[in-house]
Amino acid sequence: MRILSKSASQFVPLLLCLTLVLRPATAVNDIDLPDMGSPSDSVLSKATEEQIGMSIYRNLQSVDAIISDPEVQEYIQNVGLKLASHVQDDGENFQFFVINDNAINAFALPGGYIGIHTGLLLTTKTESELAGVMAHEIAHVTQRHISRAVFANRNASVINMATMLGAILLGVATGAGGDFITGAVMASQGMAIQQQIDFTRANEYEADRVGVSIMSDAGFDPQGMPDYFETMSRLTGLGARNVPEFLLTHPVTTTRIAETRGRASQYERKIVNSSNAYSLIKARLVYLTAKRPDLALQFFENKDSNPQIGDSLAVQYGLALSLMGTNQTAAAEKLLTDLLRSNEQIIMFHSGLAQAQIANGKTAEGFSTFQQAMKLFPRNVPLTVRYAEALLNNGEPKQAHTILLDLLNAVPPTSEQIRLIALAANAAGDVADSHYYMAEYHAYRGNLSMALMQLQLALDTPGLDPLQKSRLRARLAQFEGYLPENQRRARQQQRAPEQRPESE
Repeated sequence: MRILSKSASQFVPLLLCLTLVLRPATAVNDIDLPDMGSPSDSVLSKATEEQIGMSIYRNLQSVDAIISDPEVQEYIQNVGLKLASHVQDDGENFQFFVINDNAINAFALPGGYIGIHTGLLLTTKTESELAGVMAHEIAHVTQRHISRAVFANRNASVINMATMLGAILLGVATGAGGDFITGAVMASQGMAIQQQIDFTRANEYEADRVGVSIMSDAGFDPQGMPDYFETMSRLTGLGARNVPEFLLTHPVTTTRIAETRGRASQYERKIVNSSNAYSLIKARLVYLTAKRPDLALQFFENKDSNPQIGDSLAVQYGLALSLMGTNQTAAAEKLLTDLLRSNEQIIMFHSGLAQAQIANGKTAEGFSTFQQAMKLFPRNVPLTVRYAEALLNNGEPKQAHTILLDLLNAVPPTSEQIRLIALAANAAGDVADSHYYMAEYHAYRGNLSMALMQLQLALDTPGLDPLQKSRLRARLAQFEGYLPENQRRARQQQRAPEQRPESE
């Protein structure tokens, strides 16, 4: 067993029991004080912003609002980090994710958590347009517009934000149903974060200016931002009821479009072709968000759908996914074989073909395709996850556990990676490992009570050696540290003496 491997023991502790102390600024006009930073720091410090953002992000995960598909996750994070690497504030950590919702919207949470709705991503025509939206949201974070807006409206906005956070955390702590937490999360996104805080016109112009600079430095066409603003502006003609949510939180006017286009023109116009990954991920999202696989198949078979996806390669990929979804595995295998033959550099075609071969009864060929791809693209997260899933589904849990543990030791894990390695460990008979990983999975998603229960089950597993017990007890004590004091003491009193950490 590999309980608490080196990297596994370094998961960032969750801040589930966040206590947010926000106080109005006291009048100090008659006091000569040194400059200790932005006045907004008196309301939201960077550490508090990170705690707020993490709390909301974890709760979005807990209600499955975030698309967990590894290919989608990898793509949006790669684009986001490419942009974020060119911000002036290099002390900010960013997490980019896709929200499973057809609304045309995007938002920035405190602490660098940036969400893009599927509806918005699918309405962009180029990767530079997508980058423009993301760069704009990045600028809201780096310029600390949320904290500054809370400071400017502290009598109302601070109360709203504190109330919203309290509702979210209460839902988690009491085990309230998903509908309750979903309502609180959506309120946090819409009411407290952007609609009630309501970025000022100056904030929007500043985010445009900084965002255009970030785009240009990152190698995207800076005209992508005003291009997308024009697309959004045209949609306002559909009537107030159909105005995209993005326009409600980021009002776009002809003056603003002209200002942004003029600023973008100060940078050299780049001929930037969208990456293959951009159009492939759009096709993948169409398939993933379709109500039924057969409806996705109809979409990709319709030639009029091609302009929305962007190119024929992506349409063929979407068609292959839809064929797989409708159990037409032989046709999917043939299509993916042809795609891979002329596009060996695209990892999604390797994993897609391997999955199609296995589904078509050619298990040995499928595993051979996976193994060749793993040699070409070692430790690629989506590829490794797909290979591990195939191994699990075909009775090879120990090998799945091995490759997932290697990945865990190399890259920061996603919640789905943790869940998958827990399943692999359980299937391989590593019971204590399985409970430990599930504890990390529940903690990652914000369910502290389930995390504590899984750690206790790991400790109760027969045959643990002293080192394993010590590490599990330490992790249990660490998680208990996030409980309210009365609950923590009650748990410690109920615990058997031999299970107590040495510090007790």
